[in-house]
Amino acid sequence: MIDKADIPEDIYNLADILESAGYEAHLVGGCVRDLIMKKTPKDWDLTTNAKPEQIIEIFGEENTFYENNFGTVGVKINKDNDEDGVVEITPFRVEGAYSDNRRPDTVSFGDSLYEDLKRRDFTMNAIAFRVKTLQLTDLYNGIENIKQGVIQAVGDADKRFKEDALRMMRAIRFSAQLGFVIEHNTMSAIATNAKLLEKVSHERIREEFNKIILSDNPAMALGISEQLGLLKYIIPELREGINCEQGKRAHKYDVFEHNLRALQHAADKNLTLHERLASLFHDIGKPRTRRKKGSGYTFYGHEVVGADMTDQIMRRLKYDKVTRETVTKLVRWHMFFSDPDKITLSAVRRMIRNVGEDHIHDLLRIRMCDRIGSGRPKEQPFRFRKYMAMVDEALRDPITVGMLKINGKDIIKEFNEKPGPRIGWVLHALLEEVLENPRNNTRETLLKKADSLLKLEDSELQRLGISGQAKCRQVENDEVLKLHKKHAVY
Repeated sequence: MIDKADIPEDIYNLADILESAGYEAHLVGGCVRDLIMKKTPKDWDLTTNAKPEQIIEIFGEENTFYENNFGTVGVKINKDNDEDGVVEITPFRVEGAYSDNRRPDTVSFGDSLYEDLKRRDFTMNAIAFRVKTLQLTDLYNGIENIKQGVIQAVGDADKRFKEDALRMMRAIRFSAQLGFVIEHNTMSAIATNAKLLEKVSHERIREEFNKIILSDNPAMALGISEQLGLLKYIIPELREGINCEQGKRAHKYDVFEHNLRALQHAADKNLTLHERLASLFHDIGKPRTRRKKGSGYTFYGHEVVGADMTDQIMRRLKYDKVTRETVTKLVRWHMFFSDPDKITLSAVRRMIRNVGEDHIHDLLRIRMCDRIGSGRPKEQPFRFRKYMAMVDEALRDPITVGMLKINGKDIIKEFNEKPGPRIGWVLHALLEEVLENPRNNTRETLLKKADSLLKLEDSELQRLGISGQAKCRQVENDEVLKLHKKHAVY
């Protein structure tokens, strides 16, 4: 099922060194699961009956890191000292009671692989593979569960979740990542113990939540979280959208389902974490701003309220400042003008200043997710494509004499020319030269050409300046036409 060829040479060598020193070396956890599923593991974890001090002695203090209370020793496999160059080796462990539902009160190191596997969360993660003998140890039917696509707790599910309540989120996260279903007793235990998630730190919840959001099926995962009673302990504000109707004309779904569908489209488009978070939160302020109007509803100011709610959520979950500010800003400005026939380039430029040039296209993509999440068939109708063309036009550097490597002050200083229309004529004549041949846009070349232009009669210089202005308009129009063609808005 797993061959030696599946194991990277560095990992094999570490195991071989431990075995040569008289100890067992087993791959364990997610890497074994991935190998059985014929996937390339992202992380490699080894477990052994060697104790931390023995692991350090075998590999040398200069090649190891040991800065935790769980016995895990990091062993360098290259000289760069980066995360990718370190493999974690952990002694067989026996854990005491979990009085806080977060971490074991005591951890001791044992000699039994069976005791080590017994403490793990799910059967698919409780399979060990001894590298030397190519032997799999599967005490809890994990291989069969992997084949069947089932997530099942090791032993007593209720006990596993009472030990560490975060495992309930991990079950849902694995379901979203792997496309597996959660076994009935395991699911029932999650529903029974959901309240224990209150005892887990916000930082740990955030890390699992991010993994769910970055999975292929985040909407399904959050839907299950709500059904099992977990969502109220993760992001309770999302639940305010349940049964919050928006009016059938623009939206098929209530606010909760709309937000989940917008998130799912962001995942389907493989968007970034902050784009997915903004898609999920973009309408989170609607329930608090909904007002009845005729046969429908209004949600005036929901983007402002939603931005404030998003900021509070992300502060509570201890997101870093850059991610928090970026997502909050995208939520705040997601209601940008939807009718490009009624807005100007200056209005588009103001929007770009609001969210920043680096994020204006993120905002456009979130609008696409918003549209699909509303149940509409097209993510880019004509009006939206026209707006995208206007954004590109606003971002493009305009073609002006400001592109030149010299300016009017340079001409006045170099040639003792007085301020006046002649300066403008010279600059536009120079611009035409540069548009014809960009290589001419150097200070030396332009000053030399300006010298010859200033010797012309006013009438001739004016003619050349006007010609330069016309050339500028022509090139400008051609560039705008290219953008329109790009977005199919002829």
